[in-house]
Amino acid sequence: MLTVDFDRLDVGPETSAIDIGAGQGRHSFEMFRRGADVIAFDQSESDMADVGAMFDAMMAEKQVPASAKARAEVGDALRLPYADDSFDVVLMSEILEHVPADEAAIAEMVRILKPGGKAAVTVPRYWPEKVCWALSDEYHEVEGGHVRIYKASELASKLEEAGLRVTGTGHAHALHAPFWWLKCAVGVDNEGNPLVRGYHQMLVWDMMKAPALTRTAEKLLNPVIGKSVVLYLEKPL
Repeated sequence: MLTVDFDRLDVGPETSAIDIGAGQGRHSFEMFRRGADVIAFDQSESDMADVGAMFDAMMAEKQVPASAKARAEVGDALRLPYADDSFDVVLMSEILEHVPADEAAIAEMVRILKPGGKAAVTVPRYWPEKVCWALSDEYHEVEGGHVRIYKASELASKLEEAGLRVTGTGHAHALHAPFWWLKCAVGVDNEGNPLVRGYHQMLVWDMMKAPALTRTAEKLLNPVIGKSVVLYLEKPL
């Protein structure tokens, strides 16, 4: 389940890329498949151990070009252990809404991106996220939870003030917005609710089978209720 369109970032062989806040690695794996030299970076040691094991499995099963490279590293997004101008592509997907010092994290991202390099930043979209917060305090008032709701224009301004140029926008995961509204309405930990369970089964089926009906429906609905907003950016030369 990808939030970012990697064609818009020109990710391919020999692209040096970092996925900051990589989590379980879904975007890192896609860049690896495309032949990039990828670093999955996150503060979670357990997640990075799992991602590193998956990188090894992908290589063993020859799912990636022979020239592709990947590694998982643990660290703090506010103090990235990389030199200035290190990467062709930098990704931060669904991370900034968790970070109190978001401007510091943005500054670090910009610092390590090469002049002329490309970036993508995704966060929960404003109004679908507002619905979640209105329905449930439990949804966001947890350790490591969401600390703010962004308007796309606000996030774009922060990124531009840090030295990037917005080159495009997009939305993703329209089918997931009602699922989270439903979870917030019945209790975010109420996995046994039949409506939640049934909707989750539909989402898993959709991800595994990618039928034309749901893919078309999500494409049409993304501009309206897409749960995530994506900003595509470039660091000026």
